[in-house]
Amino acid sequence: MNLNEYQSKSLLKKFGVQIPEGVMVQTPDAAVHAAIVIQNNTGANIWAVKAQVHAGGRGKGGGVKIAQNINEVRTYASAILGMQLVTPQTGPLGKKVLRLLVEQNVYYKGASEIKEFYIGILLNRQSGKTMIVYSPQGGMSIEEVAEKSPQLIFKEEINHAVGIQLFQCRKIAFNLGLEGPSFKEMIVFLNSLYNAYIALDATLVEINPVIKTSDHKIIAADAKLTIDNNALYRHEDIASMRDYNEEDPMEVEAGSFGLNFVKLNGNVGCMVNGAGLAMATMDIIKLSGGEPANFLDVGGSANAKRVEEAFRIILKDENVKAILVNIFGGIVRCDRVANGIVDAYKNIGEIKLPIIVRLQGTNAEEAKKIIDESGLKVYAAIQLQDAADLIKKLIK
Repeated sequence: MNLNEYQSKSLLKKFGVQIPEGVMVQTPDAAVHAAIVIQNNTGANIWAVKAQVHAGGRGKGGGVKIAQNINEVRTYASAILGMQLVTPQTGPLGKKVLRLLVEQNVYYKGASEIKEFYIGILLNRQSGKTMIVYSPQGGMSIEEVAEKSPQLIFKEEINHAVGIQLFQCRKIAFNLGLEGPSFKEMIVFLNSLYNAYIALDATLVEINPVIKTSDHKIIAADAKLTIDNNALYRHEDIASMRDYNEEDPMEVEAGSFGLNFVKLNGNVGCMVNGAGLAMATMDIIKLSGGEPANFLDVGGSANAKRVEEAFRIILKDENVKAILVNIFGGIVRCDRVANGIVDAYKNIGEIKLPIIVRLQGTNAEEAKKIIDESGLKVYAAIQLQDAADLIKKLIK
């Protein structure tokens, strides 16, 4: 589960990670009030006004502004709230901004030079260990750094049995070019960040940029936190932070029915039981000349109700020209699934799109007979190649 920046920072703060003082707001008036409160608490007279959406590159899209006075706070808040923010990660349609984070400016002048770093903590799936990825080139896309200056990206693997060690923190601080008070501050920062990653069951903690301020503080100027969905049962407080406005409505609806669904941009909807079979089905669709419109796994117990809801969700996609149902009848007999498909079809009413049903496994022949004799606009297939040939024919 992805979190907004203000949510990520509030969680990291509990573990001792230094963050700028900030307030989440939803109106320009609230933004002005927040700026005044921050000024009274910190003495800051410059503020960052930041759009809260699940996407990187907000600054380039006009979603992050630096306000030099209270009037600018109101002006920027009014401009950003309600805008359709387009970034490299949102797609061309962008995302509507419903919330802002107003926070103190951390780029204040002082005795030493301000520096920006990148620090990310995630799982290295090859080694099975936690890995800290870091770079002295912060405040910009890490992918861009990897492309142009790969020698400036460092990695440090952590042994889960002992956790992050002092020598590793010192190594990271040294590679980032820190010394003196900021060197010690970075060691504390890294320990706090790692502890948060473990305790929160995170799959990703990304701070870009990490700021070394002019008075040697180490602060998370931005924060991205992703929590393992499988661990949310023991983090009810975090689960309650889920922002449905930042998720695809179709995916949210599918989740409410226990369906694993990811919307894509193709023209052939697919309904499959099992994630592996779903991936193979998407490959078959592409090989037959179509493009998958979704990933949809109805699970091992594909009953009539679940199949019906899956159909309804797929049919909401206007780009879909045909639907491929690919069910392997292992635990569930194919004839039961076929009856479920026929019942779901009748409950929904007229479906104008052609539906190809490929059932393989126990009682596959009986299932094909049920579909053929249903009188519905459904094409039955037993072999996957037969289904692929039907797709090629029907989407022309």
